[in-house]
Amino acid sequence: MAEFPACMNITPEDVKMMLACQTHIGAVNMDPCMAPYVFKTRADGVNIINLQATWEKLLLAARIIAGIENPKDIVVVSQRPYGQRAILKLARYLGVQAIAGRFTPGTFTNQIQKRFCEPRLLIVTDPRMDHQAVSEASFCNLPVIALCGTDSPLQNVDVAIPCNNKGRTSIGLMYWLLTREVLRIKGELKREEPWDVMVDLFFYRDPDQKEKKEDAPAEPEAEAEAAPEAEGGAPAPATLGDFAAAEPAAESTWEQAPAAEAPAAN
Repeated sequence: MAEFPACMNITPEDVKMMLACQTHIGAVNMDPCMAPYVFKTRADGVNIINLQATWEKLLLAARIIAGIENPKDIVVVSQRPYGQRAILKLARYLGVQAIAGRFTPGTFTNQIQKRFCEPRLLIVTDPRMDHQAVSEASFCNLPVIALCGTDSPLQNVDVAIPCNNKGRTSIGLMYWLLTREVLRIKGELKREEPWDVMVDLFFYRDPDQKEKKEDAPAEPEAEAEAAPEAEGGAPAPATLGDFAAAEPAAESTWEQAPAAEAPAAN
């Protein structure tokens, strides 16, 4: 393992966040090139990633990103939905270019395209899903940094950051740590001070779940509006309580009727 200054070593707080976000959980399958980053294999066959290797690769990637003078020469790509919000946040704080969603073939090789660009560095969330960008980067001699799981192919990848690149919280945490480390290296953020940006901002959020929460409070209001209409206009429909209240009166009249009709005794 590489040795770093004491200020750059991983802290217990960062380890707790990685464990909470399941950054160390790999896949059942393992690529032979990812074997050096695997700590052990559990009884159920799941490979566990060495977090010390994850931190060292993260620092190496941050130093490469900070070494590029113009941030616009860096492109971050993520076709995986869980990483699209994270790369947009990384682009906001570092000033890099982000391509969230489908990667148009020929972005790095076809000069006729409107979105054609010639970056100096490429960052991808998953080498398998972002294979088109990685393949075009190899044609342009473009260095590639990738978040790699235990089953990710490392062909045409220069710096592999071993982590769980399929989990929603794991991807957001890795981009949050990478952004924070780049800001620290550039001197925009002190290592003694915590970053005021919450890691939750880098997590993927389901838009359908947000709509359900907005529609939930509207149901009691609709019932409250429907009640006055029944009171002011037509008579309100009878309820089960009305019938229950009327039953005792009916029983009392039925019991008194035979006594009134009985003939008088001689």
